Amino acid sequence: MNIESQSQSIVPVWDLPSRIFHWVNLFLVLLLLFVGFVMLFKPELGITGLEAKIKLKELHIVIGYGFAINLGLRILWGFMGNKFARWSALSFKKGEVKQYINTINHPDAPQHIGHNPLGKMAIILMLLTLCSITITGLIRSGTDLYYPPFGSITQQFVAQANIESSSIKPYDKTGVDETKTALLSPYKKLAGKIHLYSVYFLLLLIFFHVVGVIWAEITHQPGIVSAMISGKKSIKSADKHY
Repeated sequence: MNIESQSQSIVPVWDLPSRIFHWVNLFLVLLLLFVGFVMLFKPELGITGLEAKIKLKELHIVIGYGFAINLGLRILWGFMGNKFARWSALSFKKGEVKQYINTINHPDAPQHIGHNPLGKMAIILMLLTLCSITITGLIRSGTDLYYPPFGSITQQFVAQANIESSSIKPYDKTGVDETKTALLSPYKKLAGKIHLYSVYFLLLLIFFHVVGVIWAEITHQPGIVSAMISGKKSIKSADKHY
C-alpha cells in the first residue's frame, strides 16, 4: 500500500482485465440498445423493406457476438483474476445487505475495498441478466438469420426432405417445411420475449446501479468511478473497511 496522506491509503483493487470488461461491456450494451431500439421502432423511423430489416438484424448480431465474447471472457476471468475479480468475491452473508443499507447514510459508514454488499447483489443480477440476453440473442440469431451456433441446426430442422439445408435463406419460404416452422415458432417467440424483457430489466438494473454508485460516491466513499479507470481505491486508513 502506498500512503496518499496520513488518513488515506491507495489500495489496488480492480485488475486490468476486469476494467477492460467493464468499459467494453458498457460500450457494446449502448450500441446494442441503439440498434435494438431502431429495430423495434422501424416503422416510426421510416425504415421499411425486408433488406433493411435483415441488415439491421445482421448489425445487431455482429455487435452481439462481441458482447457474448466479452461476457464469456469475464466469466472465465472470474476463476483466474485477482481476489476482487473472482466469483468468490461476490458472496455475502445473510442480512449483510440490510445492514449496509441501514448504515449507508452514517458519517462513519464502513468503506469497502471491493464491492459493497448492495453492489455485489446488483452485479450478480446484472451478470445473470447479461447471460439471459446472450443466450436468447444467440437463439434468435440462429432462428431468424441462421447465424451460428444454432443456425445450421435450425436450417436442418426446417428444410424439406431432399432439400440441402444450407440453401435455406432467411425470410424465404423456398424449401422450407411449413409444419416444422410452425412447431419452432412458439419457442422462437418465447426466446424473443425473454430477450426483450431481459433488456428492459437490465436497463432498470443499470439505472439503480448508477444511482447507487453516485449515492455511495457522495455520502461515504468517493472514488468508486475513478477506481474502475485506475484500478485503485483511496481508503480512509482510520476507518473500518472490508
